[in-house]
Amino acid sequence: MEAARESMAALVDAGLYDCAQTLGCFLVSSAPVSNEAGMSMKVESLVLHGDALHGEREFRRALSAYKQAMQYSKSIPRQATSSTRSSATPTGRSPSPNSSSLAALNENEVKFKIALCHSALREHREGLQEMEGIPSKVRTLKMNLMLGKLYRISRNNRAAAVCYKECLRQCPYVFEAITALAEMGLSSKEFSLIFSQAPNRGGKAPGDSLDAQRWWNRYVEAQCCIASHDYKGGLDIYVDLMQRFPNNVHILLEIAKVEAIIGRNDEATMNFEKARLIDPNIMTYMDEYAILLKSKSDYTKLNKLVHDMLHIDPARPETCLALAALWERKDERKALTYAEKSLRVDDRHITGYIMKGNLHLLLNRPDLAVTDFRGAQELRADLRSYQGLVRAYLALSKCKDALFTAREAMKVMHQSAKALKLVGDVHAISSSGREKARKFYESAIRLEPGFLGAALALADLHVAEGRNKDAVLLLERYLRQWADDSLHIKLAQVFAATNMLSDALSHYQSALRINPHNEAAKKGLERLEKQMKGVDPDAPEEDEENEADDVDGDQDDPELL
Repeated sequence: MEAARESMAALVDAGLYDCAQTLGCFLVSSAPVSNEAGMSMKVESLVLHGDALHGEREFRRALSAYKQAMQYSKSIPRQATSSTRSSATPTGRSPSPNSSSLAALNENEVKFKIALCHSALREHREGLQEMEGIPSKVRTLKMNLMLGKLYRISRNNRAAAVCYKECLRQCPYVFEAITALAEMGLSSKEFSLIFSQAPNRGGKAPGDSLDAQRWWNRYVEAQCCIASHDYKGGLDIYVDLMQRFPNNVHILLEIAKVEAIIGRNDEATMNFEKARLIDPNIMTYMDEYAILLKSKSDYTKLNKLVHDMLHIDPARPETCLALAALWERKDERKALTYAEKSLRVDDRHITGYIMKGNLHLLLNRPDLAVTDFRGAQELRADLRSYQGLVRAYLALSKCKDALFTAREAMKVMHQSAKALKLVGDVHAISSSGREKARKFYESAIRLEPGFLGAALALADLHVAEGRNKDAVLLLERYLRQWADDSLHIKLAQVFAATNMLSDALSHYQSALRINPHNEAAKKGLERLEKQMKGVDPDAPEEDEENEADDVDGDQDDPELL
């Protein structure tokens, strides 16, 4: 069967896993032999069969094949295995299927493959046990990276950091290790020390190495800034790197992601669009882009984006979340099923937890939203998970928990106007806390004068305390510098509340000129027109049946997908 085994190895190497696993069924079921050479062939056939099954994503069957190989290997006499162990290859196969002396099984490589299967099945504890059985001196780059991930999942950050540092010593361009270490608090100076310990591959000239270290150091600094919530510092470095690497899709996406987190929605949208122009098939962070389009009510672009993502890869968690964003307007429960599906695909996808938490808030299930936002924070705390937790606690009337969470955000992000505004939002809930809320909103505006969220919240506070004129003056002052649809909507609402209907009408129309898709402006205008006709805007529609037909007729985009 040596020729068949050689063919199976070629099929696996060529990625023809379906053919390989079928051939493997013949090899592993051949009549058992008791001699050492036959048993070694059986072991190698099982490993190859496991490789084919792993390639077919049949992880449970692959796991069984690898474990059988390990079991058979133990039954081979020790003398036979030790004499040939040095000739084993990194793949766990013999160096030549036609060799008369078969190589011993590379147990460490098979343990790694077993760990990969456990990890794919989300059996992280079992995977970690297998990886810990591999001596540290023989761990390859991919083994160290895998072990770092498993330690991090098990929340053993100290051991994870050791593995990730070893990855960077072996190769400084393992970006996953850079991100993980930055999130665990490693400083840029410590990163530089690791870089200096990395081997100089290919005997490159010192000048070339220095140039690589310069941009690598800048990239690391950006990661450290963002991990410590210094979003502005990180963005500044990324923009600087874009000068060195124009049209770099990775950096462009990182910039857009950070801008989305801190609420610079227009800039984030523009950068996501730039990235898609450079690479129309990019999937990374496209769920973030979908959420931005949904927030801008640009359902034409959102529908096109979802259509493209379904064509590129319907199984990605980003695609599930883009579908959730599309369905949120029509059917919040269906949107929730897509958000849950994204987490079944990847239970460490932070945006999935954020989306799920926001949907639970919309469905009036703040208790479940708390669990979702905590899940996001366990993976990596950012501004949105703090905001979601505060909203959920306030919906549950847990004001102390909300205040504690907001203060924690302010402590972690001490230079963030958004965190200051979050504390103000909690104080603004009660009439006794409005003065404190005003101070926090004003501090946020002083820290970031262009932060419209704080200006809108302060305007709401003025209205709540009967200072409508102050609210109008504040919003008009902002409008002179920023032509934003949200400012026009807020002004329209203040004017409508004081029965200045013509002024309200003008601002709703201005909002729609800036953003024709703005749902809040459309609904506000509809209510205002009823008020101007002397009709109660909250009265139920007479012809509900016709309205239902209109809603059904508006389902075309999702049904088309």
